[in-house]
Amino acid sequence: MENTTAWITSCKLQNSGWLVNGNMGVPNDPANRDCADVLQWIAEGNTPASEFTDAEIAAYDSQAYSRQRQAAYAALNQFEMQFDDAANSTTTWVDAINAIKQEFPK
Repeated sequence: MENTTAWITSCKLQNSGWLVNGNMGVPNDPANRDCADVLQWIAEGNTPASEFTDAEIAAYDSQAYSRQRQAAYAALNQFEMQFDDAANSTTTWVDAINAIKQEFPK
């Protein structure tokens, strides 16, 4: 019998299947020929890598402040705030940006 798993050099879990050999998405669908090969590869005692490594999770977590700031910045009408500040000699926009940076520090 031919080895149908020899082409698999690496396998990583994904939310709806596997990433095989770093560039091929394989759906978790037993009717799919590649999926059948992955399931056979696993049955042979191989284990797919986790979807994310500890280092990838740590890197993502370390940027939480940035994602929170982006959401807060997006909620501002910044161009109107800057226009009004220029017209009224106020610092509303700068104050709002500084408040966001203070709320979500690096």
